[in-house]
Amino acid sequence: MSAEKKIPPEMFDPKCNMTPEMTAKLYDNWSGAVAKALGGSDRGKARVLDVGAGTGACGEEVRRSGFLMWGRGRSVRGRSEKVRVLDVGAGTGACGEELAKLGFTNIDAVDGSQGMLSQAEGKHIYNRLICAFVGPNRLDIEADTYDAIACSAVFAPNHLKEDCLPELIRVAKPASVSPAGGYIIITLREEYLYIVEDYINKLEPAMARLQDEGLWERVSRDVFKMYEVEDKDGITFVFKVL
Repeated sequence: MSAEKKIPPEMFDPKCNMTPEMTAKLYDNWSGAVAKALGGSDRGKARVLDVGAGTGACGEEVRRSGFLMWGRGRSVRGRSEKVRVLDVGAGTGACGEELAKLGFTNIDAVDGSQGMLSQAEGKHIYNRLICAFVGPNRLDIEADTYDAIACSAVFAPNHLKEDCLPELIRVAKPASVSPAGGYIIITLREEYLYIVEDYINKLEPAMARLQDEGLWERVSRDVFKMYEVEDKDGITFVFKVL
């Protein structure tokens, strides 16, 4: 049976209105199967499974997101290993693996599913594994910690909402701490902006409101083809924390 057939159908169903605890339980029960199914897959391709940051479109979107250009650019002069990164919704660690391939080795992971994090731990790519829901709640992370925050396919039905954005900003380094500023990179299916109730007239307005409040500024908003499946477009937002 393929990993796609093993995906609990309610996990990404916009009509299910699941709580974070319900979603985490599904991931806990499913974590071993997905890790085994993805063991030999090529996650650097755009055609991949739609199963969150831990198991989803990582290689392609990391390259599209500007991580490579930023990490090797003037801000860190090519010293990617010195950049501290938070992988949000890290899952089994697929996005972290792609970041490591690009030279980013100082990476922490946060995810609401301990089962998924247990799979990620065995890959030895994360310095710290944090089991917590990412939302308006305060994470067990000091303010101004990360140079970059990666949100890879975690803005999806029954996953993150716009109310987590202030907390992501809090744990990113602002320009007052780091001249380069901290960056938050968010990639999701473009259609989710228009079909997911939690995002319709909510996610992008929240992003704009935080910019109006002087907390971050949008660097780019890029739509690209073949995200997760061939007939779906993706969208990547890059924000610089001020």
